Amino acid sequence: MIKKISIVAGVIILLVAFTNKNPREVIFTKLAPAPIGPYSQAIKTNGTLYVSGQIGLRLDGSFDSTSIENETTQILKNIKAIIEAADMNMNNISKSTIYLTDIKNFAKVNEVYKTYFACNAPARETIEVKALPKGAHIEISVIAD
Repeated sequence: MIKKISIVAGVIILLVAFTNKNPREVIFTKLAPAPIGPYSQAIKTNGTLYVSGQIGLRLDGSFDSTSIENETTQILKNIKAIIEAADMNMNNISKSTIYLTDIKNFAKVNEVYKTYFACNAPARETIEVKALPKGAHIEISVIAD
């Protein structure tokens, strides 16, 4: 009898473990451009949202690279739309990574960036890179929780 109870208890524990597992959720919104490659706009798992790197594409796929400010603004609009599609907001962003093709644009990017993070800005690094997709001058990825 004790052996049967132990087996039943073990099965129940396994069922609870598998049913409570937090699956990966693909986040997609039509309010941000579709991915340009084989990746998702974002993945939410265990309450954490990982947003893929965004460049300044508009919804129609066009790209305004006339200024770093225009690109940065469009990127942050896209990130905001993706974050909101995951039932979060910009205050949930805990980490961001910025890739710039010219580090001299750092101050200009910061001027736009701070309008989206008025206080308690996320942790961040900014990295200069040689090139980005579609000739972009900036790409930003974020993690939110």
